[in-house]
This record gives sequence, C-alpha cells and structure tokens, in this order.
Amino acid sequence: MTKTPRQQQAARAKWYWGISLWILGLAFLAPFAWMLSTSLKQDVDAFQVPMQWIPDPAQWENFKTVLIGADSVLPAFGRSALVALLRVAGELITATMAGYAFARMSFRGRDKLFLLYLATAIIPAQLLLVPRFIYFQKLGLYDTLWALILPGMFTVLGTFLMRQFFVSQPGEFAEAARMDGANEWQIFSRIYLPQAAPVISALGILAFVWSWNDYETPLVLISSPEQYTLPLSLTNFVDEQGSIAPGLTMAASVVSIVPVLIVFVVLQRRFIAAMTHTGIK
Repeated sequence: MTKTPRQQQAARAKWYWGISLWILGLAFLAPFAWMLSTSLKQDVDAFQVPMQWIPDPAQWENFKTVLIGADSVLPAFGRSALVALLRVAGELITATMAGYAFARMSFRGRDKLFLLYLATAIIPAQLLLVPRFIYFQKLGLYDTLWALILPGMFTVLGTFLMRQFFVSQPGEFAEAARMDGANEWQIFSRIYLPQAAPVISALGILAFVWSWNDYETPLVLISSPEQYTLPLSLTNFVDEQGSIAPGLTMAASVVSIVPVLIVFVVLQRRFIAAMTHTGIK
C-alpha cells in the first residue's frame, strides 16, 4: 500500500524524533557509563587519555573494599535507608492529610493559608540550614539522624501535589458518603486515599531520591563519622596523598544508585500515571 505524502512526512518526522531522542538518551547515560567504567579501574588509570571504556584488567577489588573494607559504606548505607524510609513515610502522611484538608475541607482562610504556605517554597533551602543548625542544637538533636528526618517530613511540594489531586476528584463521592453517615476520616481513608495511590507513589519516589542524595543537610547537621549518611561517606575514600580515590569513590557511587534504580523501576508506571493526574508536563 502506497503511503500518501502526508503519511511519508509523518513517518520521516517520527524517525527524526526517534533518532534525536536516542542520541539525547545516550548523552545522558554517558556519565553513568564513565562512573561504572572508572569503578573497575586503578586510580592511575581513571583519567587516562584517551579513555579506556572497558577496563583491562577489571579491578573488582574496588567493590570488595567499599563493601567489606575498613571504610565500608554498608553502615552509612543502612543509616541512609533508615533516614529515607522515615522521611518518606512522614512526608506521605503529612502531605496526604494536609492536601486533603486544603482541597476538601472548608474552614475560614483556607485558600489564603494555602497560598501563604505555598509562598514559603521561594525561600532557598540554603538559607534555612543555619536556623536549623541552631534550632536542633538547642533541642539536643544536633549530630543525630533526627535532625535529618524531621525537616524532611514536611514539604511544600508534597502538600501541593496531593492538594492538586484531591481538587481534581469529583465531590459527589463525599456527598454520597455523608448521606450514608460516613465521617470525614472515613471519606478520606476509604474513598479518596485509595484513588491517590499513583500520586502517592510518585511523591514517594521523589521524596526517597531527595533524601537518599541529600548532601548539604548532613554536611551541616552531622559532625560524627559514626552518623554519616551515604553521600558523606563517599568522601572517606582517599589515596596516599589525601586526594579522592576515583576508583573506590566511583565503586561506592555505583552501590549508592542501586536503591534509586530499584525504586524507580518498581514504581515507574505509577509515577507516569501520577504525572498525568496532577497535570505535570
């Protein structure tokens, strides 16, 4: 069957877009390929020019060192996992409840309060580090994991995403439930919350990634190596001159991205569905 000129033009445009996206995807993957390649090299070969993409021989000892060596990342890995899980759980609870309240519950000054809360997002996070340092020091929580967990349980973006979702849901569900004698908590937990599963999954992914990769906050609020999270522990791998050892550091970095990849692969369909629900493009 002969294609019309318009169909041929559409087919060529599809190929052009496909090739362009493949090239762009490979460009984004190049740093990860370099990281994986460097993790299997000796330090002296890490910045060799021209670059040797396939190490020969591969230094698998780098992974053995970062996993079970004297400066093993496993304790920091566990602390990061604990902080991330508690932060994600706390943020999902507070964001869903606050988002529902701002979207579905009527109280005086609701919209003004939401706009005021939303306006706090324009404050750079770096400006809050020193006040948090002083605050947690006075509370006796400085140099503890709680100094990392508690601030992460309350986020403007989480509340905004959940509020946008609940606003988009039909109000007839709540009205019918109230006629049947359901209270506000039952309406929230049995009707609207199950429908919010894709958005909750997307928010969980974002919260986990932010917590897992957070470097600035632990740098300011954690001082003891025994309390280091994974991003801080990556600085422990140095060579004889005291410089960062690229092979060991990249091996530890490869280990650190595994949980993020697993979380995203498992929840990617819900993440895409959530972006559609909340209107994020």
